[in-house]
Amino acid sequence: MTIENKIIALTGAGRGIGRATALHLAARGAHLVLGARSEAEIAAVAGEIEDAGGNAVYRTVDVARRAELEALVALAQDRFGRLDVIVNNAGIGPISRFDALRVADWDAMIDVNLKGALYGVAAALPLFVAQRNGHLVNVVSTAGLKIVPTMGVYAATKNALRTATEALRQECVPGLRVTEVSPGFIDTTFVDASITDAGVREEVGRRKRQLAISPDAIARAIAFAIDQPDDVEIGSIVVRPTAQD
Repeated sequence: MTIENKIIALTGAGRGIGRATALHLAARGAHLVLGARSEAEIAAVAGEIEDAGGNAVYRTVDVARRAELEALVALAQDRFGRLDVIVNNAGIGPISRFDALRVADWDAMIDVNLKGALYGVAAALPLFVAQRNGHLVNVVSTAGLKIVPTMGVYAATKNALRTATEALRQECVPGLRVTEVSPGFIDTTFVDASITDAGVREEVGRRKRQLAISPDAIARAIAFAIDQPDDVEIGSIVVRPTAQD
């Protein structure tokens, strides 16, 4: 078992996939360093972990601010002396048609989904190189595998991160591992919390009710990638409902 006692930093940890992943990894014996924009949400997740006998610390993190990712990594070092894994999970999806011209939403997706994950890489990678050990996990999306209307910019951010993740995997020195995980339709608050276009929100919500699977499925996939011998790397995992196209 290689999860027990690992120090794992996780963004977007307050809800959905992040919350499920934090609880699952903590139950497997990992020590969690949680980051999210809502202090109330991550405090609640940390509290659940502590109540169950686990170990978690947290700080508020806006992944669009590089210094806040650096502070999350520093928190891991201060509290635990090292960092073994970073899971760049934070993401938003205010999707819409291009002719809706929601340019501010495009900017936000680039800042959070792409730059936010890259800032996580930039914060953790020097430490991992110095340790000659570490694991970078980037959460992308099946939206980048099948391109559909309304998801153009969202899918573009996820595919850009997918490309960067593969290049990073090839560049990394022995001892470092890189994984990308692509969730499909997952039963989270992502739709209501992210989508600003009412018509798109209603349609995606309808499809989610038909198809969505538990975020626990993604938590298990992330744990599977982490829970491998040091010389084994799981490069890519796609997890989606059986009914999803």
